[in-house]
Amino acid sequence: MIKSQSFDYREGATVLEGYVAYDDAIHGKRPGVLVVPEWGGVNASTHRRCDQLAEMGYIAVAGDVYGKGIRPQGFEAAVKTSKPYYDDRALLRRRGHACFEALRAHPLTDPKRIAGIGYCFGGITILEVARAGGDVAGVVCFHTQLLTSMPATTPGSIKAKILVLHGADDPVVPQKEIDDFIAEMRVAKADWQLISYGNAVHSYTNPEIPLDPSGTKPAAYEPNADRRSWTHMQDFFREIF
Repeated sequence: MIKSQSFDYREGATVLEGYVAYDDAIHGKRPGVLVVPEWGGVNASTHRRCDQLAEMGYIAVAGDVYGKGIRPQGFEAAVKTSKPYYDDRALLRRRGHACFEALRAHPLTDPKRIAGIGYCFGGITILEVARAGGDVAGVVCFHTQLLTSMPATTPGSIKAKILVLHGADDPVVPQKEIDDFIAEMRVAKADWQLISYGNAVHSYTNPEIPLDPSGTKPAAYEPNADRRSWTHMQDFFREIF
């Protein structure tokens, strides 16, 4: 049976609100997965992802970057709330690290088997933790921007294996950004993969964004890419755990 609850943790003086889900029929420690959501912050969709992962045998924690009770509603609010973290990557790394540590601290988490998944802004967050040499087994980034003001420049500095799951037609992530990311990963000699899904744009995993048969919108749900990316994530977890 899946058990879940909200809980508080901190990054410095900031109170963050997480959500944890696990199957209490499984005994002992198990791999842990951090789930960092899009720029709207932790919501019911994030909780559902955690529950899905718990059903697969993991312990899953929703990572709160903004702080308890800060949940921007609508595009303009999300832009305003997320901007300080886009601009200050050191701050974003500290928040991401605090989220991973909240997962690691749970008594059911195997601290040697920890990974993170992130969507859009959430993918940026966990990728920054990986770039900083975070002690995690792997990160999976769904429709994520790849640019950074603090690229990895030292061979061996990235410990986590990296899987980027990209919409091939995503206008938010131009080709130069992909090329720069690949060059960065090569310099760092990271263990990385990038999979592109045809006919998919930004936010292709989000069913709350309507399908776009015309193919003209910058963000839209794409069920094939959603299903395939989840399968690729599971294959990645089987490898790293």
